[in-house]
Parts: sequence; structure tokens; C-alpha cells
Amino acid sequence: MTEPTRFDSAWQQACALAGDAAAEGHDVVLVRDLSGRSTLLIDDRDDEIAPDSDRLTLLRQTFRERLGPFAAGDPVQTAGTMFSADVFFDAPELIILQDREENGPGRVGALERTVVGADWSSPGIEREGSSPRSWPRIALYGFKGGVGRSTATAVLARHLAELGKCVLVVDLDLESPGISNLLADPGAASRHGIVDHLVESAVGNADGLDLLAKSSLTPKEGNGEIWLASASGTPRKGESYDYLAKLNRIYSDLPPGRPGEKPRPFAQRLEDAIAACEEQTERQNGRRPDVVLLDSRAGIHDIAAVTLTRLSDRALLFAVDNPSTWEGYRMLFKQWKQQPDQARAMRDRLSIVAAMFHSAGDIERLNTLRRHAYDVFMATLYDLPDDDSPEPYLPAEGDVDDKPYAPIPILFGNDLVGLDPQRSLNWTKLPFVRAAYRDFLGAVEELVHDLDEDLA
Repeated sequence: MTEPTRFDSAWQQACALAGDAAAEGHDVVLVRDLSGRSTLLIDDRDDEIAPDSDRLTLLRQTFRERLGPFAAGDPVQTAGTMFSADVFFDAPELIILQDREENGPGRVGALERTVVGADWSSPGIEREGSSPRSWPRIALYGFKGGVGRSTATAVLARHLAELGKCVLVVDLDLESPGISNLLADPGAASRHGIVDHLVESAVGNADGLDLLAKSSLTPKEGNGEIWLASASGTPRKGESYDYLAKLNRIYSDLPPGRPGEKPRPFAQRLEDAIAACEEQTERQNGRRPDVVLLDSRAGIHDIAAVTLTRLSDRALLFAVDNPSTWEGYRMLFKQWKQQPDQARAMRDRLSIVAAMFHSAGDIERLNTLRRHAYDVFMATLYDLPDDDSPEPYLPAEGDVDDKPYAPIPILFGNDLVGLDPQRSLNWTKLPFVRAAYRDFLGAVEELVHDLDEDLA
């Protein structure tokens, strides 16, 4: 019995056929849709090919035979038959599989038209008509959940507020909100959340949303403040609120709202939601945020992809030293590696956080974690074509290292397991909490200072 064509082998066959088509001198783009079906697009704008030519007829037949169920309905198309070919051939998220050769084969590119994953390779975005930000955004992300990311976000927000900063915390863990429970003041919760902005803005109805609430962790002394943009709103008495119905509708890209407008991809809509929270911070208290903390969802998800690659100036990557963590980060870094310019930009914005580390004095274990992080970075983000940056190195034990693979430790103790933030508003000042996060807070404070100078 013939083995059926599966997802991965179908893509290999599609790439091989794309290379054969490019050998004729035309640029080609492979588009893989949400179901994994592939379409080969041939750029014939300078050398038109008849859609019903023997060459294309044979190519379509071969495509269907080799890809089986993963061939699109019309698997081979030409630019001359398309309404707007540049949307595909000049797409900013195009992944180059093979460069164009002078007087030789054409370029081979790939586009992933998916719900989850495509934004890991997408470039940054800017809001049209807006002024450049003068405050940094820092993303906190963990490939694995349960590593203390949200707790670290809360402790960091309190620390920065104690330094006199206005801190905006945005809960982007929309499927499993955590930071909201640590920072929210039950008596002063916002009526709306991030999901509300995403669904209301989809129909042009986002004006007037109540997105922010002052956090219960705001220091009583000094001028520091903590503002929280929750994932979910808190309806007033008698109001209905269907969070799941909203959540199920937020991730799609939207077509233009009116003639002449541009499409609204999910990444842009999320940027607009965060920007609305930043603007509301200034309207409500006459003060812009000094720093924005983005508590990202864990795992491979478009929220995390957009947050790391497009919305933040710095990303703190939480890691526990086990094979699944490093395999996960290796997989994500390989996505960035497909676009070398993007990879170079990303690697300088990353910092590894050694989460739940059991002992500050266990230097050997910390060095082991650093070696594992170094190996992942070297095999991916520092293994790029035409890379003329200085060769990174693994410093000797005890040396100070500011490279992205140098871990910032957060200590772990049994006292943290039984910690109930709801029972004490001053839980971030407890001695064992201060001791656990001391190195982390000092390192991020320096990062914020450096970002302030870069954005000034």
C-alpha cells in the first residue's frame, strides 16, 4: 500500500518543485495556507507565460501528484493572472529560501498564511500618524508556562514604581490571565480589557473604552504609579460580559473597513490596543508611562510572536534548565534565522532569565545553564550568512557577561510556593521575595536605563 503524502513531506516536495520552476529564471513564491495546502506563484510580469501552456499544465499535474491532499485547488498560478501580485512577491514577511542569481535561477520565497506562527518571522510595525515612542516596552515571555513570569512582572512593576516611574502593565496572556490577579484592585477594576478593544475596534467602536485601573501595588509614598490594562474587563452590576465569545473572534486579520483603507492584520490591531492604553494613561493622570511591561502568553502563539518581534524593545526570555526549554527556544530562533536581518535585530533585544533558580551560590549550575543558552544562540542567531559582527564567546566562569545568553537569575524557595498576594498588599517587600528577585531587579533596572537613553 502506498504511503500517503503527509504535511512535512508535502512541503519538501513543494520546495523542490519551486526550485525547479525558479531554474527557468523566474522568481517564485510558495504560499502555504491555514490547512497546509501549497500554491506556487510564478512572477511572469517581465516575461509573460500563458496560463494554459504545456509547461504550466505539466507543473500543475506534477504538483498534485507529489503533494496529494496538500496541493491547493489551483496549485500553480502566474503573476499575470493575479489582481495584485506585489502583495505576494513583495510581501515584507516573505521568507527567502533561495536568492536570485544573475543570469541564473530566480529567487524562491515562501509565505506562511497561518493563524499561529507566521508572526515569529515578521518585522516590526509603526502606527500611522503617531509620534515615536519615548518610553520603552519590555516583554516578559516563557516558552514554558509555570516559570513565575507573571509574578516577576508584578515584582518588577512595584520596583520600578518605587523608583518614581509611571509603569503600565498590559496583560497579554489572554487565554490564562495571571498578572491581572496579582495587580488588580478589586474595588477599582476597569470596565473593559484588551479583548474588548480588539473586538470593538474591529467594527470601529473602540472610542470611550475604560481600559485602565490603578493597581493595588502602587506605592503609598513617592510619585511612582502602576496602571493595569487587564485581559478581561470587569462588568458593572447587571451588565452581561461574554469573555469567551470575544476571545474566539480576536485573532483574525481584518479586511479594510472602508474603500481606500489598508487591511488590518492582528499585529496592527494589538499594537493599536496597547497604544490606546498608553494614551489613556496620560489622559487619566496627565502623565505618560515611563515604562510598559507586556506580560506575554507562553508557548508558540501569535500573541507571543507579535509581542516579541513587533511590539517590544526588549524581551526577557524565562528559562528553566531542561531539554524541552532549549529545544523550544531553538525552534523559535530558527524561525528568526530564516530572515537574517530580522535575526540580527532580535538577538540584541533578548535577555535570558534563569527562572526558579534554586541557589545564588550554585555557580556551577548557573554556568551550565549559560552554556546551554550559549549553544542555542550560537546554532541559530549567531549562525547567519554574511555576519560581520564580532564572534561571541563563552566567558570564563565568574566573568561579567552582558550577552543575551547570559542568564539573569531569579531564586526559588519554598516560601514562594505558599505566597498568597491577595492576603498582603506589601508581599513584594517581604524579605524572601526581595532576596529572590534582587539580581533580576537590578539587571532590568539597568536595561530600562539603557533603553531610555536609546529612545531619548
